[in-house]
Amino acid sequence: MTRTPFNPNRRHLLAAAGAALGAACLPAFAQSWPQRPVHLISPYGAGGANDILTRVLGEYMTDKLGQAMVVENKAGAATRIANEYVARAQPDGYVLLHVAAPIAIGEGLYPKLPYDIRKSFKPIVSTAIAPLFLIVNADSKFKTLDDLIKFGKSNPQGLTFGSPGAASAPHLTAELLFRSAGVKGLNVHYRGDAGAYAELLAGRIDATLTAITTAIPHIQAGKLRVLAVANEERTPLFPDAKTFREQGLPDVVGYGWYGMMAPAGTPDAIVQRLNGVINAALKEPAIRDKSAGLGLELRGGTPAEFAQFIDREAAKWAKVIKAANITAE
Repeated sequence: MTRTPFNPNRRHLLAAAGAALGAACLPAFAQSWPQRPVHLISPYGAGGANDILTRVLGEYMTDKLGQAMVVENKAGAATRIANEYVARAQPDGYVLLHVAAPIAIGEGLYPKLPYDIRKSFKPIVSTAIAPLFLIVNADSKFKTLDDLIKFGKSNPQGLTFGSPGAASAPHLTAELLFRSAGVKGLNVHYRGDAGAYAELLAGRIDATLTAITTAIPHIQAGKLRVLAVANEERTPLFPDAKTFREQGLPDVVGYGWYGMMAPAGTPDAIVQRLNGVINAALKEPAIRDKSAGLGLELRGGTPAEFAQFIDREAAKWAKVIKAANITAE
């Protein structure tokens, strides 16, 4: 039997040709995808900001990709139910997660999770943030952030804040504020914003950190006052609100956020195609207007930027959770 002599150059050429062929096929594969409806998983119930934005983006994606985007709500367990569902899904581009901030908080909160935020998912794009505003009763003596902090330092009991739930983004951002400002603080947890607003309007708590949408009617009625926003920069949602950074507390940055992710192993070509379509959606004036009404500030960017953002969020909140000795309820 005649053997072909070993030729390293020939083998390398064949390997290179194969790699080039595979790379050339990926864009074609992405163009042929999707062939059937794509399921967009919202980790919250119907009617909330994440659900509504998921549906708005889904309508745009349906038009651009030529297949129906089916929104499924898998609420519960601080988004862990939806996260696990998508982590276990086939990585073929037909199940996507409109992920929310608790996925990064959970890494520092729960000793064991059925998924790994870095190994189980493939980031696609950051879609939106929900800025958190520091709000007080308009009849209080707190005209500025400095007024509130001075009161907290002089009061033996410190400050009392209302939050929509333990280990939520508002709760953790308040804890970050307490530590950055050097004041004692107590977070009182309610089921959602309504309870916190009722207590704030009654003067039974000092402040709350919350999205602006629910507060706007009370602000316009002169019953509530905004002292700060916990963004890196001022937000067009309420441009008069100064950031904590502008007021001498550069580390107080926190907000709710959303982004699109796929199961790990999803082809890069599909991820890149989704990234392009969603980034285009986020620039649409109608989608921006709809999102502003939900108290959302649209983002966008590359998959790598979104991955880096999630890493920073997880590291930041893990430190706060440890420092405040917060445990899962």
